[in-house]
Parts: sequence; C-alpha cells; structure tokens
Amino acid sequence: MIFSDKDKLQIAKHGMTLDEVVNQLGMIERGFPPLEVIAPATIGEGILQIDNDLQKYADIWQNTLQKQSEKTTLKVEKFVPASGAASRMFKDLYAFVDADYDQPTTTNEKLFFDKIDLFAFYDLLNDKCREKTSQTIDQLKASGRYKDLVRILLDADGLGYGHLPKGLLLFHRTGNKAFTPIEEHLKEACAYAAVNGKARLHFTVSHEHHEQFELFAREKAKELGSQRGVEIEVSLSEQHPSTDTIAADNDGQPFRNADGTLLFRPGGHGALIKNLNELDSDIVFIKNIDNITPEHMLTYQALYKQALAGLLVDMKNEIHRHLKAVKSLNEHNSSLHETVCDAAMTFMRETLQFRVETDMTTEEKRQYCLDMLNRPIRVCGVVKNTGEPGGGPFIVRENAHCQTNQILEMSQLNSAKTDKGIDFSKSTHFNPVDIVCYLRDDEGKRYNLNDCVDKHTGFISEKSKDGKPLKALELPGLWNGAMSHWLTIFVELPIETFNPVKQITDLLRPEHQDKGMA
Repeated sequence: MIFSDKDKLQIAKHGMTLDEVVNQLGMIERGFPPLEVIAPATIGEGILQIDNDLQKYADIWQNTLQKQSEKTTLKVEKFVPASGAASRMFKDLYAFVDADYDQPTTTNEKLFFDKIDLFAFYDLLNDKCREKTSQTIDQLKASGRYKDLVRILLDADGLGYGHLPKGLLLFHRTGNKAFTPIEEHLKEACAYAAVNGKARLHFTVSHEHHEQFELFAREKAKELGSQRGVEIEVSLSEQHPSTDTIAADNDGQPFRNADGTLLFRPGGHGALIKNLNELDSDIVFIKNIDNITPEHMLTYQALYKQALAGLLVDMKNEIHRHLKAVKSLNEHNSSLHETVCDAAMTFMRETLQFRVETDMTTEEKRQYCLDMLNRPIRVCGVVKNTGEPGGGPFIVRENAHCQTNQILEMSQLNSAKTDKGIDFSKSTHFNPVDIVCYLRDDEGKRYNLNDCVDKHTGFISEKSKDGKPLKALELPGLWNGAMSHWLTIFVELPIETFNPVKQITDLLRPEHQDKGMA
C-alpha cells in the first residue's frame, strides 16, 4: 500500500512510525492467534483465600508503612482509570427521551423516577429545575414532564451529566453533603495508601475534561487532605496519541476520513500501560473510577486493600528471595541447581497456587524459575461470579513449560483454543479490577512494563464512520494482554468490595446509599 507524504506527516505527528502503521494494518488483516486456555482459575487451583489471615496481611502492610522514613520512603500510588464518559450510565434515560411514550414505562425508568430523591444529585437537580422551569422535580413529575426533567439532568444547558466523566458526578450522599467518585477515591487513598503523611493519586482522563477534572481534583485534595491530616498529591495524564491504532476499510486499506486523512482511533484501555509505566512508584493500587462506596464503608474497604498490599509485600519478599537464589547458582553444581529450583517451583505451586510442570531438565527448570520470578508482580482481587459483564481469572498456556494466571475478557475466550469439556461460562470468579502491583525487580530496578505486553493479543471490532464500515484494532487490555507477562496472584475478595456503577440505577443499591437512607 502507498502512503503519501501528507499521510507520513500525519503519522509522525501522531507519534507513530510508518512501520507501526503497516504492522497494525497487517494485524487487522491476519487477526490474532487464539490463546490456549487450560481452565478457569478456582479456589485451590489458582485462587487464594485469605479470610483467616486478613488481619495478618493488613498488619504487614501497616508495619511496612510505619517503617518508612524520609530517606527510604516506599513510593506508593493509586492509579485510577477515569477517562470513560458517563453517557453510557444514562442509556436508558436517553432511550426514554427518544421513545414514543411520555410516561415512565420500563422497570428502570420507573425505578429512576420513583426513587429520584435518593440520588446524591437530587438537590442540585431540583435547583436547576427551578432555574430552568420555575418548577420543582415533584411538580414536573406531577405535570407529566418527565422528559423535560431528564433533559435538565443530561443536557449541557442543564446539569450536563450526559457530557461529563463519571468522576465529576455526585454519586453519594453522607448526611447533608454529596460527594463525587473523585472525592471518594481521595478518601480511600488517605485510608490505605498514605506514606509518611502523604498520599499520591494518578487519574487518567480524556483531553476534553482534563482541565475541569484537574481543577476539581486538586481543590478537593487540598480540602480533604486538610481534614484528614494528609498531604494529597494529585497527578493526571491522558492516553498518548502514539497508542492510537489506525482503522482499515473492508478491503484492508487504511480507512480515510471525508477529507482524505487517515483515521486513527483510541486503542482501548490497554494503551494506559504507557501511562502506568511512566509513574515513578514502587507499589501501585489500581481501581476503576466507578467502583467506589460511601465513607461509612471506608473502614471495611480499606481493610481488604491493606490485606492485598500486605500479601503483595509478603509474596514479593519470598519471590525475590527465590529469584536471588536461582540467579546465584553456579552452573557446575547440578545438585544445588535441583535443590534451589525445586524449592522455587514448590513455592510457586504450593504458595502461589500456580500450575507448575516438572517434566524439565535441570537447565530448563533454572530458566523457568528465572523467567517466572523475574517479572512485575500483581495481586488481583477476584469476586464470586454473579453474572456481571466482564472478564475473569483463567489459567493460560504461555509456552511449552509455562502455564500462567491471566485475566481474560469474553472476546478472548470466544476465540480461545481450549480443551474439550471446559465450559467457561461456568467460571466461578469475576475480575473487579482491584489490583495491587509491585514494579521493581529484586535489585530495585524499575521494570519496563512495555516489555511485558503480549503484543499477540487483542481483537478486531467492526465499527462504522460516516455511514461506512471499518475495522478497528483494539490493543491488549490493561489488565489482560498488557499485563500478560506479569507474575499474577489471584485472591478471593467478598462481593461487597465490588460496587461498580454501570447504569444510573446502580446508585440506588444499598451499598451506595447513606446508612440513614438505605
């Protein structure tokens, strides 16, 4: 295919090379090889249970934080993907506005209007209704003006909730105060991620909302930090244009906009591995912007985050101890090879609950231990599968001797190469994106996370633009293919720790309500 000088200039301005674009078009044409999925991870087969040791691991984390000094401060940060638009939360309300009926009819429509006074934004919306119509919410409902009420909530000349990111919406009400997810994440960071009186948070945001998000987050960080005696440091980043992917038409040629320019699209949340890689941190907590609860559940939530972090520290110490032992082996002492490698493999099998193959030569065992243990480490909380859409924990064959724990999405499972008789719809656990990571090796050197991405994962989706079909390339997801070559430990968490808000009525669940109103 031929690219003009104008195309090459556009590619360069995007921070990409011509070879990268050609390679992406090749991936769209060829597709991705199927993963070899061995089995879903289950309790005792890839998933740890720590309920009996919950306080033990929480204490390890607390002790780790207390040992820090100004000279040897452990760098801890909370990483919150927050660039998603809130518009998808309101899809039912948008459908209602476009419907050929005027009264709430569906279950979700009725629930929204019947319980509207329980939403944290109720007072704000009521004031905006008075301003726009000289009527209250109750008066608008009584006069059948339900669609006007929804428009005031969603439209830019009203509250504008249909155009804002989730982080800026009022999610919770505690007493007479209402709080956004940004504020709830700030509170959480103070509760379990503060080192020497300082908590650090990093939000990934969309370009269009960057300034508004940053102003609000910094203002609330100063306010909440003062209340809690913690200095809160907030940083933000956007998805890098260089992580976008080119679109193709049905003939495999570059898709072009009406003006003839190449069409680049965001490569999905997997592109955020570059943002994560740029953090100067040792330990990072990862949690989505909408998985947050009111302050009355903060102590409960913080206990499990502390336990995950304590487990991470404990496992990291053991992993690095075995790694140092394997690295120090003298190639002429084969019996010591066996002893050290077998100890490392027993640790992986019995403590980490990995599936470890033992039919290897001595040198293969040594290389296996080096490969498996010399990786960034992540402890991933998983919850029992209750039918939520999304991925889950699985065991995947990485190579001839290596089976690894992976979080897989349904799109990956649909194209997976599997053993007969495995029904992946019956997997027992779900991925809530509740992750704690350690990003340095046994010598304290920072891993380059870009080197740990499985570039052979991803998927091709069918889209359209200006009425024309196109093929879009989705990069390996952040907690899927982008972390494929990490050392992954799955831990079961109670379902109560997972409280996502995917549609507006999710905020009516008891876990999102003030204790006095639930």
